[in-house]
Amino acid sequence: MRVVQINVCSQVVAVYGTLSDLLSVASSKLGIKATSVYNGKGGLIDDIALIRDDDVLFVCEGEPFIDPQTDSKPPEGLSGSHTDWLTLNVGGRYFTTTRSTLVNKEPDSMLAHMFKDKGVWGNKQDHRGAFLIDRSPEYFEPILNYLRHGQLIVNDGINLLGVLEEARFFGIDSLIQHLEVAIKNSQPPEDHSPISRKEFVRFLLATPTKSELRCQGLNFSGADLSRLDLRYINFKMANLSRCNLAHANLCCANLERADLSGSVLDCANLQGVKMLCSNAEGASLKLCNFEDPSGLKANLEGANLKGVDMEGSQMTGINLRVATLKNAKLKNCNLRGATLAGTDLENCDLSGCDLQEANLRGSNVKGAIFEEMLTPLHMSQSVR
Repeated sequence: MRVVQINVCSQVVAVYGTLSDLLSVASSKLGIKATSVYNGKGGLIDDIALIRDDDVLFVCEGEPFIDPQTDSKPPEGLSGSHTDWLTLNVGGRYFTTTRSTLVNKEPDSMLAHMFKDKGVWGNKQDHRGAFLIDRSPEYFEPILNYLRHGQLIVNDGINLLGVLEEARFFGIDSLIQHLEVAIKNSQPPEDHSPISRKEFVRFLLATPTKSELRCQGLNFSGADLSRLDLRYINFKMANLSRCNLAHANLCCANLERADLSGSVLDCANLQGVKMLCSNAEGASLKLCNFEDPSGLKANLEGANLKGVDMEGSQMTGINLRVATLKNAKLKNCNLRGATLAGTDLENCDLSGCDLQEANLRGSNVKGAIFEEMLTPLHMSQSVR
């Protein structure tokens, strides 16, 4: 067995068997249909016995031999054809190819414009006469092979994003499309499954208590988060629909634009909670505590609270401005000093509520029940 260098991509291969075996190996390694083998002096090799160790061979697809290391011109009439061999030095690695390979498949690419005319690179050649290109050889090889045979073949371990960047740099438009599809297909499918209680508790335990925990936009749909300490956590735009949050501590949590529809928050601590524009339609918030002794007020401005059951909740000073409480149950709630300006209270049960100093300006109380109020309600003309 002999080891020789095949000078198309400067690859070293083992030679054994017959000449047909060598051509088969060269075709497989180089991505071409090798039909002829020449030695370094241009001699056609028709017997593998003529090959010696460390020989440099030139594999061709049937075209006449032209030494790529010389400045010799191809025969008249063949200029710019596939017989016009040249060598590229890409980031220190040598690639031997034909001018037509770089020009014909993508005639409008940067590579095509670089090599349409022989003198375009001027003196940008190394000591061996190879044209210098300061790019990554690892990512250039798949591009060159694509220009040779039109197939995108990327070896294992090669980052497709790197090849895509090179394809964009060289302007190989058709390859860019292939790579974008390949990258998209290689991405794992998005996991939209809800986060379980076990997963979330593990997440909580791994997070330092002083660190801000961001759960923004996460899916907790149907999860059991009852009795957990969820203070100061950012649940903005999270999906908490049908969650069990009973007895949970949500003090100062951010639930802005979160989906809490159908959830159970009975006896939850909601001091200073932010629920601006959240959707809690049909949720149960019985006996919840929104009242913060320090004066920090819960903010439910613009929230959708249709049909919620908030019976017996402590909501002193709560901000429910322009919120929707249609058909809600607020029986025996403490709404002292609450902001209900512009709030939709249609058909809302407010019996037994403490509404002293509450701001009901511009609110809709059509069909609302106010019987058995602890404090008389003085409606102004602005109450609809």
